[in-house]
Amino acid sequence: MTVHDVCWRVQRFDEIPSRHFYAILAARVAVFVVEQDCPYQDVDGQDFEALHVTAWGSDDSVLAYARILPPGTRFAEPSIGRVLTTEAARGTGLGRALMEQCLAVTEQRFPGQALRISAQQYLEAFYCSLGFETVHGPYPEDGIPHLEMLRQAVSKQ
Repeated sequence: MTVHDVCWRVQRFDEIPSRHFYAILAARVAVFVVEQDCPYQDVDGQDFEALHVTAWGSDDSVLAYARILPPGTRFAEPSIGRVLTTEAARGTGLGRALMEQCLAVTEQRFPGQALRISAQQYLEAFYCSLGFETVHGPYPEDGIPHLEMLRQAVSKQ
């Protein structure tokens, strides 16, 4: 499997077929609750407002996923969260491709706005490589050290 073997979809909640959203929730629970041994309330009511960015495999499996929240939902700025690559897709570059997709979507949907994330601390260098800077933290979130990171608005020349 390569980054080019996936089908990317950017969808509002009401555009996602129920069996696909079930697969997304299953992937989120597998990564965040089971793998990271972190019991927390994943279903938080914010999925209704989010744009859902998903990399789908040819067998309709979730390979990578993130959600984009509009400004004023979690932070004053738009934000990206629930970022994951499933075990089958790790080490393929799909995590970077996912974030590049998310950055392109946020620049299109929310032009001229900064972007704020709450990132797991061990991924700080990865997010810095995408233009984010640490602005707060570390702080515990669901028992895992996190950092608040900001990516300044992209200026159009």
